[in-house]
Amino acid sequence: MDDIILSLQEITKVYDNGVFANRKVSIDFKKGEIHSVVGENGAGKSTIMKIAFGMEKQSEGQIVYKGKPVQFENSMEAIKLGIGMVHQHFMLIPSFTVAQSIVLGNEPVKNKFFVDYNQATKKATELAKKYNFEIDVKAKIETLSVGAKQKVEILKTLYQDAEVIILDEPTAVLTPQETDALFIELKKFRELGHTVIFISHKLNEVKQISDRITIMKNGESCGTYNACDISIEKMTELIVGRELSTSFEDIKKKLDNTKAVLAVENLEIKTTKKHTLNNINFTVKSGEILGIAGVQGNGQSELIQAIAGMRSFTSGSIHLNDVDISTIPIKQRRQKGLAYIPEDRMQDGIAANASISDNIISTYYDSPEISGKVFMKNKSIRTIADNLISKFSVKTTSAKTKIGSLSGGNIQKVVVAREYQTDPQLLIAEQPTRGIDIGSANFIHNQLIDLRNEGRAILLVSADLTEVMDLSDKLIVMYDGEIVAYFESTNDVTDKDLGLYMLGVKKQSEEEIRRAYRV
Repeated sequence: MDDIILSLQEITKVYDNGVFANRKVSIDFKKGEIHSVVGENGAGKSTIMKIAFGMEKQSEGQIVYKGKPVQFENSMEAIKLGIGMVHQHFMLIPSFTVAQSIVLGNEPVKNKFFVDYNQATKKATELAKKYNFEIDVKAKIETLSVGAKQKVEILKTLYQDAEVIILDEPTAVLTPQETDALFIELKKFRELGHTVIFISHKLNEVKQISDRITIMKNGESCGTYNACDISIEKMTELIVGRELSTSFEDIKKKLDNTKAVLAVENLEIKTTKKHTLNNINFTVKSGEILGIAGVQGNGQSELIQAIAGMRSFTSGSIHLNDVDISTIPIKQRRQKGLAYIPEDRMQDGIAANASISDNIISTYYDSPEISGKVFMKNKSIRTIADNLISKFSVKTTSAKTKIGSLSGGNIQKVVVAREYQTDPQLLIAEQPTRGIDIGSANFIHNQLIDLRNEGRAILLVSADLTEVMDLSDKLIVMYDGEIVAYFESTNDVTDKDLGLYMLGVKKQSEEEIRRAYRV
């Protein structure tokens, strides 16, 4: 067909250990369309896109680009032919300007040897103007917002004359306003004849932006559908094999006699240049989920690190069940009832080369239940690990399996299971479902609700507004190291309004914000 620009035909990928990532996957991408690829973690969508971009080689099957069979040895060959990919984690040098970043690897030169920075700035400006990207090409990357950095990544791809643009989870850390702006730009690409391949777990966005949608499960294609012909409910059913409940209001219990479990008062982190955190005050009660919304880089990570004991702060106090934990070590904080699901599960959440069972007991390995006077109680450890693997539906053949070999969703389940097992008074859940599929995310959400209903206090930090709005009882918004809004109910604010607070466009009065500590 003349309108097919990229065709993946009967693609199979088998790794050296015998694991099938893809089995005879066939997908056609049309010129001038937005085509989404969705599926659970481990469904094979990332692998199939890496094959299309030359990062992986297929074991069987054929790639046809513009009617001709191609075999990419690496991603540079794909780029030269007109296929570009914008990865979920930005690949930008903070000290570079926008213009330098856009032309990197293909810089204009003068006198044969020297980079022509004036020409680079001119080309970057023209490119941004062509695609209606409002961005200062002379600004340094380190000064940009997350949304602006994503624009730079896309412009880098367009500068290489990409006709097919693969976007991996492009809205993961964007506000609703930034997402809307991105979608306007993607539609512009489509009008200019570009093909956009959109990878996302956010099915409402997939439904909104796509012309066609391919659904993958267990390394195979479940078919390609016109977006207008398939509902979000049907997509969910095809992806996970069952319908999922996305409303938690009906299962949230109303608890009496709640008390403040966590109290953060006048917390500040001050550096030589500015306040990283400035006058932070809030409480989290038992049987309550307090959500923290905000664009990444506005102090949320520093706040959580301070509460968890991973960094010091300039002034203020942190109380857990009326006990000042401001200066005590991490282990003692855990002994007093604090549990923590970290943002980066691979760096802070697990020991990748250790077994699942070792990771499951890693934060309470010296408890009498599993630690004897001389030796560890292996039978008890095995029982605990097997029970949690079963309860949390971790896909593995054995508790002895190295945790690093699991999918992202299953690793996250192990981390959540470990923190759940410690019977916490306060659970900090930082980006608890980032980068995992909707089935695993739904399961973890239900575990958080269960803990809340048991009277635990939960502090939820998430860049996913749907997650933070659906789960939270109360909500604060952070911008530039400060709390700029507090809502006693998520019913009191829309996601669009929330985005304005997250971008610093709106801010509540000091009296309204102080209620976050007093209530």
